[in-house]
Amino acid sequence: MMKRRNFLVAAASGLAMTGLPRPAWAAGRAVAGRSSASYAMFLSGLRQQALTAGVPSSIVEQSLALAQAPNQDVLRLDRHQPEFTLTWAQYRARVISSAREGKGQQAYQRVRGTLSPLGVRFGCDDNAIMGIWGLESGFGEHQGRFNVIEALATLAFDGRRAAFFRSELIKAMQILAQGAISPANMLGSYAGAMGQPQFMPSAYLRFAADGDGDGKCNIWSSEADVFASIANYLGRSGWQRGEPWGEEVAVPLGNNGKFTSIAATSSKHAPVHPVSTWQALGVKPIQSSGFQAPQASGSLIQPDGPGGQAFLVYHNFRVIRAYNPSDYYALAVGILGDRMAR
Repeated sequence: MMKRRNFLVAAASGLAMTGLPRPAWAAGRAVAGRSSASYAMFLSGLRQQALTAGVPSSIVEQSLALAQAPNQDVLRLDRHQPEFTLTWAQYRARVISSAREGKGQQAYQRVRGTLSPLGVRFGCDDNAIMGIWGLESGFGEHQGRFNVIEALATLAFDGRRAAFFRSELIKAMQILAQGAISPANMLGSYAGAMGQPQFMPSAYLRFAADGDGDGKCNIWSSEADVFASIANYLGRSGWQRGEPWGEEVAVPLGNNGKFTSIAATSSKHAPVHPVSTWQALGVKPIQSSGFQAPQASGSLIQPDGPGGQAFLVYHNFRVIRAYNPSDYYALAVGILGDRMAR
């Protein structure tokens, strides 16, 4: 039986012969294979740029030896990103599972002695660190299978955002020059997100932190460095220790004279009001003990619109969005983190 990969190549060739338009993925392969000479010229320019940026020649040569040709799997994944949109309910069902929650609770008990002091040191709370660690890499188990240098070189040569990935590639070499990881062991996603917290190289240079005191920031295999780096990212983004990210609430249905469609579907442009204002409009906390932050201000969001779950989100919710600018992601981090670490 013809392998699927070979079948796709054959199908692309057949389309070209008939004069029919080639699909996007086939066009991408054609560009990637335009000539070994053009890729060699690309590497030559990259080598000079890296040396000019102060990367030692030994690191440059070791790095580029890992990127001798564009990685076709990287290009395929870059061209075939899903084009469907999940509802919050669908996303929640996929991401916030009892299995992940249970695994996270066990992981937290194992690492708490390391994680908690680092949270205090860098100004973050345990629940946020755990939520991000769980979502980004499944508590360190799924860091990505691609060599970061090869992936970034591929996308810098033939990607949709070549300039961005070229800049990230130079930064990746600068990281290698610091000695925290070897070029061959610098693994991550097809788009260059690295290690257990899935930092892009630019984020690593800004936020990676040494949690175990060995003078290096190893976000691949040192859990202390992973926790310190996530905590440093959130702490420097304005995290307020001891304050909640948000909470689920109940909202009145219809028009009761005070409440008329004041919940937004997105936090991006949602109005911010004191909790007392939301309370006066009929918003009630799901938990019986009352609002978690009665003196705070927040935004009311219903990601799936009227009738769906509603949340009152506070300052720390927006800090999580600095890590990943998605309401769904921030909600999942908050909910999972609370369940695992509290």
